[in-house]
Amino acid sequence: MNRDKKRVLLGMSGGVDSSVAGYLLCEQGYEVIGVTMKVWPQDCISRAEDKCCGPQAVADARSVAHSLGIPHYVVDEADQFERLVIDYFSSEYQAGRTPNPCVICNEKLKFGNLWSKAVALDCDYIATGHYAIIEHHTDRAVLRKGADPRKDQSYFLFSLRQPQLRRALTPLGKMSKPQIRKIAHSLGLKVADKVDSQEICFVPGNDYKAFLRSRLGENEFHRGEIYDVDGNFVAEHEGIELFTIGQRKGLPGGSARPRYVIDLDPQNNRVIVGDANDLIADEFEIDRINWIDPDASNDIVDVTVKIRYSHPGAPGTLTPLENGRAHLRLHEPQRAVTPGQAAVFYDDDLVLGGGWICRQATPVFA
Repeated sequence: MNRDKKRVLLGMSGGVDSSVAGYLLCEQGYEVIGVTMKVWPQDCISRAEDKCCGPQAVADARSVAHSLGIPHYVVDEADQFERLVIDYFSSEYQAGRTPNPCVICNEKLKFGNLWSKAVALDCDYIATGHYAIIEHHTDRAVLRKGADPRKDQSYFLFSLRQPQLRRALTPLGKMSKPQIRKIAHSLGLKVADKVDSQEICFVPGNDYKAFLRSRLGENEFHRGEIYDVDGNFVAEHEGIELFTIGQRKGLPGGSARPRYVIDLDPQNNRVIVGDANDLIADEFEIDRINWIDPDASNDIVDVTVKIRYSHPGAPGTLTPLENGRAHLRLHEPQRAVTPGQAAVFYDDDLVLGGGWICRQATPVFA
């Protein structure tokens, strides 16, 4: 191989985005090696045919790599995926939090474990098909929102550390989805019209409750009681794992107004319900913060914060605290601030950092 070129290990999911990313990298003069991670657990293979981590994805990625004239490898990360992502997913629900497995997968696997494969192949960078912009400067890497606001995925990359960002490439960051599909059609790629995955790759039918039941078993669910905000008993429940903040479906009836899950008390296995107004919050704390911009870690700063991927962002004032924590005061109160979800801080399109939303210090009622 010609080492006059920078060599890139490209994560190929079998979708149109990573496929076109490979083409763009080749056009930019990189030497590209494609790799697809086999991450589905053995007991899920039969249900993973159309998933981004399924057998069909491997076949599609291999076909695209052949079309682009680049080598392609499959690496078995099933054990690590189960330990780092699926176990995290299950344990977060057991702790009464709502997990975000895509963030963990990016940090621990795609830009984590995969680096050892890149080193073995003498690669200089890892590339993916994420819609985000990574800029490499002399002293640091900078993460920005993708140019297409409908596809921006910077939220899922907030936990990458500087060493990970400095060896990462995201060639789709300044492009839109229609542009990507147009390029794929012009290249005659079979994945040009492949539908984007909208589900968690290891959860069949996006039914996380059924997945938890099959994985944990009924005896591992933390059964308890449902109370309203005044401490009145409402009903019994079959497991705190089956509830998330803001949930309405599946709650017992008999109320004059719609009920929502407004808090979870994992210590006592309680689910707290209230009305829509009880979901509104104007402040919360974040822990395990990763500061991409270290200059933002010491001062009180006004930011735009996203409290979930689909959230448009809200203005707030961020006050750093000790031990990787911060306090966020929202200028405009927001609905369903959910423990376990990521809160990502922006200055316009620049990602300052992010962390994980904490549960409030005490339940809604003692």
